[in-house]
Amino acid sequence: MKILFDENMPYAKEFFSVFCDAGELVPFSGRDLTPQQVSDADVLLVRSITQVNEDLLKDNTKLSFVGTATIGMDHIDQTYLAQRNIAFYSAPGCNAISVAEYVISSLVVLAERYLLDLTKLNVGIVGGGNTGTRLSEKLTALGITHKICDPLLEQNKNDNRNFVSLVEVLNCDVISLHVPKIIDGDYPTYHLLDKTRLKKLRDNQILISACRGEVIDNKALLALKEQGHGLKVVLDVWEGEPDVLIPLIDYTEIATAHIAGYSLEGKSRGTEMLYQALCEHVEKHQNISVEPKCQLINLLPLANISSIQLNQEFNEIVLNQLVKMVYDVRRDDAIFRQQLSSQGFDSLRKNYPIRREFSAVQVTLLSNASSDVPHRLGFSRKPT
Repeated sequence: MKILFDENMPYAKEFFSVFCDAGELVPFSGRDLTPQQVSDADVLLVRSITQVNEDLLKDNTKLSFVGTATIGMDHIDQTYLAQRNIAFYSAPGCNAISVAEYVISSLVVLAERYLLDLTKLNVGIVGGGNTGTRLSEKLTALGITHKICDPLLEQNKNDNRNFVSLVEVLNCDVISLHVPKIIDGDYPTYHLLDKTRLKKLRDNQILISACRGEVIDNKALLALKEQGHGLKVVLDVWEGEPDVLIPLIDYTEIATAHIAGYSLEGKSRGTEMLYQALCEHVEKHQNISVEPKCQLINLLPLANISSIQLNQEFNEIVLNQLVKMVYDVRRDDAIFRQQLSSQGFDSLRKNYPIRREFSAVQVTLLSNASSDVPHRLGFSRKPT
């Protein structure tokens, strides 16, 4: 079995070598993959920058499995794969925690920068899927009021959350976008925030986008900011990636290279989920039993700071210190601004420094601590 995998998939060799002989587990550069490279592959494992369609697979007659180690699937032509009877798997929720923690870090930074009381903000979440749900959980842990808009999930009778309209969410102090790119249908998200909706936003609002660049009309946003609008903008995703609208960067509070979901845990979960899916696929279609023995928990290294004891009651100052200790989004903002022109968008993603999630740090509280917020926020507990 020959497996091609994106070189930015952590632990791919550790997970997938069980399926391959030497030389049959081949890495590739995600945006540069060619039909010739794929021509003799049995399995193709990609990330979001690789467009998987007829043009890419036209020379391949043996491909049986395509997997994307991402939650987004707009880069995959699923109709074409189904016509070819090629199995397809994604990794829903793999980096949802990572993206949620990117938003939390951004809020902590902006709260400090503008002397905001986080507990008095209300946050509007656009998109109630895996990422929006994880963010909702963390905001709840912090006691931050929030609302969710998701017209599709609102129709699900098994989802008991109280959803609100897009108009109501766009009136919140903070707007955080967590939707896929959808061009057609009843609820398209392409340019969801267009010129008209952007103009209705207030000067004192915060807009965070960590989903797909096309959800915001970047040119309209730039025009709005050039006119002096006071909207505070955090952008991790950009329309037309990797070609970023350079002038827009100067009008952002925080700007990064589509790395919100790039924690080591987030990317690695995607690899693990595809490994488990391939084990099931091989057993089902080739009658070969492959027990998924490899586990991510046994591969992740110990964090540089793996434990900490809090010697005071939890408050917003402690939250600021804890969050920044694990992930200070200002690091990625500085790298983006300083190195984008010399390194390029894709290179910044490829060479992204290791980043851990809150769960990599064990927090021990005072024995009489009245707040368990750090653990509910995602930090680990000391084993009992």
